[in-house]
Amino acid sequence: MICGENVCKKHVFHSKRVFGMKIERDIISQLAEWKDVSIHKPVLIKGARQIGKTWVMHEFGRRCFKHVAEFNFDRVDELHSIFAGNKDINRIIKELSAISDVPIIPGETLIIFDEIQESEHALNCLKYFCEDAPEYHVVAAGSLLGVAVRKKSMTVPVGKVRIMRMYPMSFSEYLRAADLSIWEKISQISRIAELPELIFNKLMLEYRRYMVCGGMPEAALAMINNEGKGAVDNALQDILDMYELDFSKYASPIEVTRINAIWRSLPSQLSKENRKFVYNVVRSGARARDYEDALIWLEEAGLIYKVQDVSKPGIPLSAYCETNAFKVYASDCGLLRRMARIPAEAFVSDVSGFTEFKGAMAENAVLLSLIKQFDTQPYYWTSGNMAEVDFVVQMETEVVPIEVKAERNTKSKSLSVYNDKYKPNIRIRYSANNLKFSDGMLCCPLPMADFTHWLMNLANKL
Repeated sequence: MICGENVCKKHVFHSKRVFGMKIERDIISQLAEWKDVSIHKPVLIKGARQIGKTWVMHEFGRRCFKHVAEFNFDRVDELHSIFAGNKDINRIIKELSAISDVPIIPGETLIIFDEIQESEHALNCLKYFCEDAPEYHVVAAGSLLGVAVRKKSMTVPVGKVRIMRMYPMSFSEYLRAADLSIWEKISQISRIAELPELIFNKLMLEYRRYMVCGGMPEAALAMINNEGKGAVDNALQDILDMYELDFSKYASPIEVTRINAIWRSLPSQLSKENRKFVYNVVRSGARARDYEDALIWLEEAGLIYKVQDVSKPGIPLSAYCETNAFKVYASDCGLLRRMARIPAEAFVSDVSGFTEFKGAMAENAVLLSLIKQFDTQPYYWTSGNMAEVDFVVQMETEVVPIEVKAERNTKSKSLSVYNDKYKPNIRIRYSANNLKFSDGMLCCPLPMADFTHWLMNLANKL
């Protein structure tokens, strides 16, 4: 069923996916807004493997267009020759129409270029769709696009495409599918006050479930549909196995060994008290210069995030960055849990010895929420061996310190040290406690990290 234009403009979508489950990805609203503008730069969706890029493109097309014309450069060899010739868009459209099952009509057809990293000519051609044929709606995506572009020395037509970053399902997206009524209550908060106990307890329950499955759609849907921990773990392990196969496909033999070593060291890196990345944990005697490219590879693949140290929370934060001191987090909490072989039961009941890594998992989840909400790179702050604040984020002209606690115990001197020294207007502490704002401190429940931007706006009004 094609959505009507009025529905598309409202950006209110609830579609049935497998298992009869309703799921909504936030990026579809972004695509809907893009559809309504008069001049359409082609969209290039960037993101890790298995996060649902292809499904999103098709679902967006199904909802908002009469026709969807998909062209997959990994499956159809003939496509490459179409783009290898001159860059006359009229010619290209005619040749694409000849092999398409649907008509290609401006305003009525969504053109999808999937696995576009397989064709340098097609990637470059996005520029000419922008310049010569803006009436067409073109959306492109590719597996390990950043890695492939770097490996093949390809160039993305900067300024001629709109890049949209896509991530695994956020907790907010997960909650909307798992318990819509709770999501609606949370998203309609108009003042900062403690949540009713019933709502808070349900919220924490779904958060614990989310920490088990993470945001990879297949694993998340298995959890939402109560298919059991075995189904969740199998889905996550399949993805991890696929990632390691990708290492071999897109990296040299030497790089593969180093990429694997860094990737598999993540649980060990995050199990340390200060989480600081140490090359010696990757391999005894390992040197930074030998593994820097492997780190960059994983970053470009969208599998890890580097969070660097700043010695001073000045503006811009990048000017005070300590390049040799950083932490590395995973792009998905479910994958991290599976890599670390943490049983699902550890998130439901108290397990001896799990305290430290539970803290790392909570930090990882908060970081992913911050990255998605704010157009800025989070850092962390240290003051010698005196104190360490988990994250500092530049929000316009203000630097906000952030502390993460996995449980209800929030005793910590680091944020107090920071507050005494720099006196920020607002501080944030995530924990398993209820919502509260007092004396410049926003106490935010961990499950509400995705709503930080909104909560800060409410706090600033007080």
